[in-house]
Amino acid sequence: MVALLAPQLVQAQGTIPYLSDLGQPSAGSVIVGSDSWQAVGFQTGNAAGGYSLDSIQLAMTDASGHPILFSAMIYKQVIGGPPISSPGSSIGTLTGSANPALGDTYSYTPVGNITLSPDTLYFIVVTAASGVANGAYDWSYAGANSYNPNDSWSSQGGLWTSGSGAISSWNSTTTIFPQYAINASPVPEPSVFGLFCLGGLTLLWCRWKKRDSGVDFGVSR
Repeated sequence: MVALLAPQLVQAQGTIPYLSDLGQPSAGSVIVGSDSWQAVGFQTGNAAGGYSLDSIQLAMTDASGHPILFSAMIYKQVIGGPPISSPGSSIGTLTGSANPALGDTYSYTPVGNITLSPDTLYFIVVTAASGVANGAYDWSYAGANSYNPNDSWSSQGGLWTSGSGAISSWNSTTTIFPQYAINASPVPEPSVFGLFCLGGLTLLWCRWKKRDSGVDFGVSR
């Protein structure tokens, strides 16, 4: 079975950077706080089994004041009422620096497994525990929509902003392109032949168990 499924398992190994504009020069930054949520949308590729999110990287500039407890999450697209392409609800949180106050690139990894469906819109959403009146974290953005996509992934382009993170409060702009990278692994799919053989082996194992217990061909021990 290992030999049969090896091609699919090998294909799924390794982290792939599907989107990144970290090589672009910064054109400015947007403020992040409890009353200044920021989000950027991305569309996954067409791998039939979906993708396992490995990490994201965020380019930050120097923070202002004394903000606290930066946090990053992955949201799914809102289902139903307007605006239809805006962030909906969280499907998982990310762990990394809670204080990205110095200009640098910071890496965040999922808390638990986050599986992304194929051909689906998701959002990177960031916020903080403090309001911008006390200071803010600053997420760098590029001046062009250039994310170097792989495997049919795409950036939605533009920035979404909310004062509270509530579904109905998001507003978008198409002239600001937050700087980030997404790394993921395709989820392996067993081949049809491999599944057929697995089913056959399961039937043989069940038959062997019956014979071992003396319940085969009407024989009783």
